Amino acid sequence: MSFFRLDPRDVVVSADSVSSTVWSTEGVYLNTFFSSSAQQLLSSADFYMEVRSGNNDTLPVEFSIAYADATGGGSEDFNAAVPGVSPSSAVYNQISNLVLGDNDEDFVFGTQASDYFYVISVDRARYHEKLLPGSFNLDISGSQGNRIRLTDNSLDVVEETYTEAGRVYQIVSGSNGSAYDGSGVTVSGSFGWLLPDVGIALLNGKALDLEAVDGGAYFRINRGSATNNNRLLYDAIKGGGAFRLNSEETITSNYIFARVRSDEANYSTNPSMISGSSGDLLHEEMIYSPVSYVTTVGIYNDNNDLLAVAKLSKPLKKDFTKEALVRIKLDY
Repeated sequence: MSFFRLDPRDVVVSADSVSSTVWSTEGVYLNTFFSSSAQQLLSSADFYMEVRSGNNDTLPVEFSIAYADATGGGSEDFNAAVPGVSPSSAVYNQISNLVLGDNDEDFVFGTQASDYFYVISVDRARYHEKLLPGSFNLDISGSQGNRIRLTDNSLDVVEETYTEAGRVYQIVSGSNGSAYDGSGVTVSGSFGWLLPDVGIALLNGKALDLEAVDGGAYFRINRGSATNNNRLLYDAIKGGGAFRLNSEETITSNYIFARVRSDEANYSTNPSMISGSSGDLLHEEMIYSPVSYVTTVGIYNDNNDLLAVAKLSKPLKKDFTKEALVRIKLDY
């Protein structure tokens, strides 16, 4: 075993952005959608609906759907004596605190404020660090036979906008991060917000309620009596049959260049090479023409603690006529 101190120039730090689909199916698009029968029997069903890729409750959750309403409409009040306080208002206040940081502020989609919207929350295990802007493509089937493809406008914006939850992009009628007609918005504002840093998309209820002729999906969301508004969006997504979304994460790597010069590491430290009594090399040809084979590189700190081990794919022959450079990559 030979020890060599690394030069500061032998260590290089690199950061690379890696993108992949968020879906457990590993497909580019999620094409099949099923609600969890087990979850719908729980009290959590009043707040959100889980969506899976197959009709099996053991499959992982891909995303969930929740309806948010500042007035508490569209869901049953917790207490009949306290009107307007319901699961939909609880969801609205939760998202307001997360995104706006202030319940007194309005959600402005495009240029229009809306106090009711849907929340699509990608399962945390699915999107790793953040969502990839421009990859959001969601097909929605309208109740008047029309189909709308929604995307974020990340490729159309010149300057990014931020909320308490990080970056925010408008959701518009378009594809792959760009609106079809330059704006992709309706008279009721954009179709919502994409918040890639927290894995959430908000879909503007007012825009979805518009008739097909006005660019909407004609949802006719019930903001009055208690109803399952979550299923309206679920059925529209299932009817659309195509949801594409990618994750993005930054992988930081340390590249370490271990240099073995011509006069280094030429003798084996294997005890079988040395006579136990005299300490001489057992094979005379190894005295003047030694050959060793490098198989492993260990990284140590100044206290001689082994921090990492790199194994070569095959032994590297080394003698006085050769120098070696081994590049080691550490990802974290």
